Amino acid sequence: MAGKMVSIDTKDGAMGAYQAVPASGKGPGIVVIQEIFGINPGIRAIADMLAGQGYSVLAPDLFWRLEPGVELNADKPEEFQRALDLMGKFDQAKGIEDIQATITALRGDASCTGKVGDVGYCLGGLLAYLTACRTDADASVGYYGVSIDQMLGEAKDIKKPLMLHIAEEDGFVPKEAQAKVEAGLQGNPLVTIHSYPGADHGFAREGGAHRDDKNADLANGRTLAFFKQHLS
Repeated sequence: MAGKMVSIDTKDGAMGAYQAVPASGKGPGIVVIQEIFGINPGIRAIADMLAGQGYSVLAPDLFWRLEPGVELNADKPEEFQRALDLMGKFDQAKGIEDIQATITALRGDASCTGKVGDVGYCLGGLLAYLTACRTDADASVGYYGVSIDQMLGEAKDIKKPLMLHIAEEDGFVPKEAQAKVEAGLQGNPLVTIHSYPGADHGFAREGGAHRDDKNADLANGRTLAFFKQHLS
């Protein structure tokens, strides 16, 4: 079933979101949290893949306050720069509020059987971590999240399972920052961390130049097993 754009009510107005529903019409919910490139074909492909696995999926347009409907290509330098500019203006706290609004909307949707998890990439990887800290999501997964090392003070608020995928050769997350994240979270039984030797930022990006099929398949398999365990 092809996905479609829908509208979600937030505290500040209507936000667009891409919705993909499983062929059965119902399933556990997953919120897909965008990179800095908007709800582009890669994010829609991830949503469609998860729907194909039996999940009811919403991918909210978190840049809607700045520029609704933005879709950028990470491999085009001018579009990458535009994405960085948008990220610089993005209000993370509002973004988490919007993710909570999406979780709430998904729980109330006829296509959702109840539990709702989330998965995010890049900026969305950080937001997935913060979603685990600040929302009522049932399970969270972050891929190559940026700046998590600066937010470790919030880890005490994690109350549901969190999985993080770390790219060891991440050009945006230095090894020192990776080590801080692992050290800061290693004592938390709710947190699982996987590191990928040789992998760069964006290794699981659909259609991206840095995609690494071997590591992407490994990480995605772990993510699906994690969601099956915690959302079923």
